[in-house]
This record gives sequence, structure tokens and C-alpha cells, in this order.
Amino acid sequence: MNTGQLSLISLAATALLAITPIAALAEADNNNVDPLEPVNRTIYAFNDTLDRYFFRPVAKGYNFVLPQPVRNGVGNFFDHWTYPVTIVNGFLQGKFRQGTEDTVRFVFNTTFGLLGFFDPATKGGLTKHTEDFGLTFARWGIPQGPYVVIPVLGPYTARSGIGILGNIQVNPVIQIDNSSARTKLIIAWFIESRAALIGPDEMVQDAYDPYMFVRDAYLQNRDYLLNGSPEDDDFFEEDFEDF
Repeated sequence: MNTGQLSLISLAATALLAITPIAALAEADNNNVDPLEPVNRTIYAFNDTLDRYFFRPVAKGYNFVLPQPVRNGVGNFFDHWTYPVTIVNGFLQGKFRQGTEDTVRFVFNTTFGLLGFFDPATKGGLTKHTEDFGLTFARWGIPQGPYVVIPVLGPYTARSGIGILGNIQVNPVIQIDNSSARTKLIIAWFIESRAALIGPDEMVQDAYDPYMFVRDAYLQNRDYLLNGSPEDDDFFEEDFEDF
């Protein structure tokens, strides 16, 4: 395992080890999904300041320099090369038909989509899915645990946060052996992901309590991904997925 992988794993593991002792307490009180709220709000404020003065300006510059078709291609590229996380977890959840279709989708977009810069699979009727180890753990019966905000990484639950460790191991972008190429791709991936939220992120800043807005949006989206929702599916899937 290389230095880059160890750094990412250490970051996630350190934050999660800090919340593990109270996971049982949070599960015991189903009415309190956020027993760490004072600490979470402090970390959220740090993340928000970092975003306002660094990440968001960089993302706006990215959007200004690159035309929309190029940004779409870059977004497709990273969605494609991180898709094995969805494929693996589909199979682990026993969704063999979905996993097979997702594998076909990945091969189709790799070849006919020019390494994933285009998405002909969707136009061909192959639906895009979202799966990760956090959702797999949920289907295996592992409790959600408390809501937690991790420095820089943002909102998670104990379950989805621990799932990061599994996601890392099957994410081709993070598994690249060449450290220089891997670092450049991860930085580009992060900038593209943040740039895609320019516009929708104004909903957060306009909210009466931005912290609560993000928390509720994240938890509702995770519930939608796991169980579906009686609400408007597109609203949850498109607007809240990246939050």
C-alpha cells in the first residue's frame, strides 16, 4: 500500500475512532441522530470557512476557464472511473442483475465512451446506480451510528464513514501506482466535484441554519439511496447526492 492510500485511510480512521465509543449511545436513542452536534458544528464551521475562502473560489475559477462541454466530459470521466465502487457493492448486496448491468455499463463507456469522457451507456438504456460500502454495511444489518462531520471530508454517519475504507480499496483513481498521476487526478476530481455544486450550494448559504440543512439533506439522501423515498426522487438524487 502506498503513501497516498495510507494518508487517506489514516485520515478517515482517525476521525472514526474518535466517534466509535459513542456509536452505541446514538443507536440507543433513535430520536437523537446527532449527539455530537457541538463538535460537529465546530468542524462544520472550519470546513465552511475553508470552502468559502479556498475551495469555492478555485471551483469558480475552474468553471470560468473550462466551457461546459469540457466540464461535462471531466465529470463523466471521474464518475466512470469511480464506478467500480458501485459495481462491487452491488454484487456484495446480492444485486447480481444490477451488478452485471453496471459491469456492462462500465465496459461500454470505457470503449464507446472514450475512456468514460462520454456516457453512451445511459442513452442506450443502462441506468446509472449509486452504491458504496456504507450502503452495503446497512444491508448487512450494521447500525448507522451517529452523524459526524469529518474535517475537509464533510458529513457522514459512523457507518458510511467506515465505508470510506472499503471504497478506497476498490476505487481505481486512488489505486493508481504512479503517485504523481494519482495526486493530480485526485486534485482534479476534488475540484470538479466542488465545481459541480456551484449554484446548488447557494441553497445551503440561504438556509436559516446551514449546518442543519446539510445534516438533514445528507441523512435524507442516505435514506433515499437505501430505502427509496416517497418524496421527489430527482430532488434527492440530483441535488443532495454530492452534499
